[in-house]
Amino acid sequence: MQPRRREEREGNAKKKTGWRTRGTMAYTEFQHRGDSGLSDELETLASAVIGACIEVHATLRPGLPESVYRKALSHELTLRGIPHECEAPVPVYYKDRLVGQGRVDLLVARQLVVELKVVDALSEIHRAQCLAYLCALQLELALLINFNVVVLKNAIKRVIRSEARFD
Repeated sequence: MQPRRREEREGNAKKKTGWRTRGTMAYTEFQHRGDSGLSDELETLASAVIGACIEVHATLRPGLPESVYRKALSHELTLRGIPHECEAPVPVYYKDRLVGQGRVDLLVARQLVVELKVVDALSEIHRAQCLAYLCALQLELALLINFNVVVLKNAIKRVIRSEARFD
């Protein structure tokens, strides 16, 4: 007996459950955060990117360098027809003067910042980095994703600029 192709397995999962599942989480768990104040379009885009991240993580598993996950995610987004830029420049201004430039791992549809990490645990400095990029680009949502975990669902953090607190 020949093993079924991935497309056949996923097609059957869609028919049985109504959504695509992979690993231990349902991709729809991240859809439309009703109380976020973000547009439905941005929430849908974030859900699509999370689905792509889940596919990359399920295929490559943890333990690889960040650059590998970035390239794989870029390829997966391209396959799904999601426009994006890798290592997109972020101009940094100080008192109306350009003083430098950062780079976001992925800028999706010029609306969503995606920062990838391969670390033991995400920290506040990672969140601060996302907030700095959001402020510089005047965007509202970033996804902070740590690929160095067994279950990716536990390592996806949403960073929303309007909810930022600088105490």
